[in-house]
Amino acid sequence: MAHRPTIMGTRHMVAACHYLASEAGFKILEAGGNAIDAGVATGIALSVVQPEYVNFAGVAPIIIYSAAEDRVVTIPGLGPWPKAIRADHFQKHHGGAIPLGILRTLVPAAPDAWITALERFGTMSFGEVAQSAIGYARDGFPVYPLLSEIITDHEAEYRKFPSNVALYLPNGRPPLPGEVFVQKNLAATIQHMADQERASQHRGRAAALEAARQAFYRGDIAQAIVRFQKENGGFLSAEDLADYRSGFDEPVGTTFGDIQLFACGPWCQGPSLLQALNLLDAAALRALGHNSPGYLHHITEAVKLAFADREAYFGDPRVIDVPIEALLSHEYAQRRRSMIRPDRAWPEMPPAGDPRKVSAESARSGAALVPERAFSTPELDTSHVSVIDRHGNVFAATPSDGSYNAPVVPELGIIPSPRGSQSWADPDHPSGVAPGKRPRLTPNPAIAIRPGKMKMPFGTPGGDVQTQAMLQAFLNIHVFGMEVQDAVEAPRCASYSYPGSFEPHDYHPGLLKLEGRIDRSTGEALEGLGHRIEWWADWTWLAGAVCTVVADLETGVLKGGADPRRPSYALGL
Repeated sequence: MAHRPTIMGTRHMVAACHYLASEAGFKILEAGGNAIDAGVATGIALSVVQPEYVNFAGVAPIIIYSAAEDRVVTIPGLGPWPKAIRADHFQKHHGGAIPLGILRTLVPAAPDAWITALERFGTMSFGEVAQSAIGYARDGFPVYPLLSEIITDHEAEYRKFPSNVALYLPNGRPPLPGEVFVQKNLAATIQHMADQERASQHRGRAAALEAARQAFYRGDIAQAIVRFQKENGGFLSAEDLADYRSGFDEPVGTTFGDIQLFACGPWCQGPSLLQALNLLDAAALRALGHNSPGYLHHITEAVKLAFADREAYFGDPRVIDVPIEALLSHEYAQRRRSMIRPDRAWPEMPPAGDPRKVSAESARSGAALVPERAFSTPELDTSHVSVIDRHGNVFAATPSDGSYNAPVVPELGIIPSPRGSQSWADPDHPSGVAPGKRPRLTPNPAIAIRPGKMKMPFGTPGGDVQTQAMLQAFLNIHVFGMEVQDAVEAPRCASYSYPGSFEPHDYHPGLLKLEGRIDRSTGEALEGLGHRIEWWADWTWLAGAVCTVVADLETGVLKGGADPRRPSYALGL
């Protein structure tokens, strides 16, 4: 039984990784806004109330189902490397590492992504949807335990940057739970965009939204960002900012039984969720039993295979050739399934397949695929929001970018996206650094649709754990028939048997982590299959925090699930 009830309603529903952000989105829904208006309001609020892991100038991948158009679209919300950087810069000058600090900076994408969503599918102004976030930043909000814990654990990193100390270590120390955390400069930055929009309202909604965008990418905010970059040795230029547009992308998709699943493209890890599902059979999983040794072994091996292909092929499809249709074909998945043995775990990351030849395994040498690297403290995490409105529109976004690995622009209260940490210093890697190229992002919101019967936006924080937590929550609902809140609370596992997405790309062959609520005998059985088992604490935030809304289109009931592993809440009516 879940610790919380599944939140149910018939009009609209929002679920997000912080209760104040959910409230911001719910207010917009109650004021007549649609799912896109509410999702943007929630996403911007998350960048204020979860400052340890989300930044207003960070990334914000978005996926939307438009009821009016009956189609799914994505907004990447991910900026590229500055034009001035050289592909071999980190090899030549930093020993093949991408160091902490300003050199990780990409073009900030989130502000443009939010405005792009509002322009195309929203009904309200930027100022209206940002109102709650501005208030939380200007007046402050109570520090919650995880925020205090993360800043405390990373105090040394925050102290590397004087401007971060001033903001995130008020009174010279990490903020304590219950203290009020204020970000007045951030409030002024967002308010400036709203003011510029208001000043252009006489020219129409589109022109007003464009004025808000220009305030960030060409106006005073852009000038302050560029000035700070020049003063501190960064590469980001005024041209990089002025030229940026997130735009729209088609989603990638697959089917699981009669369910259609949509994710963002291979510029993020989203397709790996779909690949893992392609490798699984609902009836076989049901027969194994939920969270049995055989079940956890089977989904772990599917994840390993999907992540092997992620490592070999995923990257910015505008720059490299990603065989995404072949990777997601069911014919290719059938070949790859043969590599899942019920009696033995892969002791390392398996070899990638060859989707172009529909071959289960590409040629490999006898050498290790990648060297094992020691575990480092998990870096940059993220957040999530899912929304469904009374019109049937669906919105999911996974905004991100943490605050302890790059410096704050003091007068703005923002950190221009340090997501360069998800590139590789090796330019020959599919996600290697290159001017104008985007890294391979971990945040990956998704939407599931059973035509005429069900809609489900979902996502989670958690870095490389994201697709694994999303996979397990999805299976809990659609294979094992769990109530939504039970599905997001159920204990989880996560493999680490692949190069991690964050610098320094840790790799732990065979490592599988289990939440403490899983039976010890299950862990012993998995060890017998060759998994290297380590135990998480019960309810660890490291296992992700899935948020979702499931709409039953036949009854009209909306069900919201919000993961208590973090301060997540669902609100609906």
